[in-house]
Amino acid sequence: MTTATSDRTAITSTPIHEVLAGRWSPRSFDPAIEVPAEKITAALEAARWSASAANTQPWRFIVARRGTTEHATIVDNLMGFNREWAASAAVLIVNIATMTTEDGTPLRWAQYDLGQAVALLSVQAHHDGLHVHQMGGIEVDGLRAAFGIDPALEPMSVTALGALGSPEALASDVLREREVAPRVRRPLDELVLASA
Repeated sequence: MTTATSDRTAITSTPIHEVLAGRWSPRSFDPAIEVPAEKITAALEAARWSASAANTQPWRFIVARRGTTEHATIVDNLMGFNREWAASAAVLIVNIATMTTEDGTPLRWAQYDLGQAVALLSVQAHHDGLHVHQMGGIEVDGLRAAFGIDPALEPMSVTALGALGSPEALASDVLREREVAPRVRRPLDELVLASA
């Protein structure tokens, strides 16, 4: 029998900040625990203050609480097995990149900046005792139509945010196994292509 664990601290090659080492992406969220509004705001505020090329701030968000039509709409526009578990998350956030300036000039770095903003959102949420799981498997056209998203904006991912649940709450053996599997990453020397 597996048990829920909130301490899955990474084994790192050198010490890093405890919030970063402790951050991981669960799929089981407690469906009975609501996230206080101030913690959602803090996560979004962290995203707001992310670094941004030329200060263009190309990130936009659709934030939906569990139990709302908007939350259900986001779940309906997730792909594959994400639909099996994401409905239990207290909050779902559609992460959107503004792909051009107002005059139509492409923002080549928009997706990069959005990723940075969502990373800071994730770190702030973890600092506040929450967990986050980011999903790229989304129905872009479905989300665009459901929320009337402007063509200049590109839905890139969905973030599930909430309190950690029990692995036993997950519907399939595959998901339960993934929830408790050891955390692994490529060694640092495989990632650094050159260092002087």
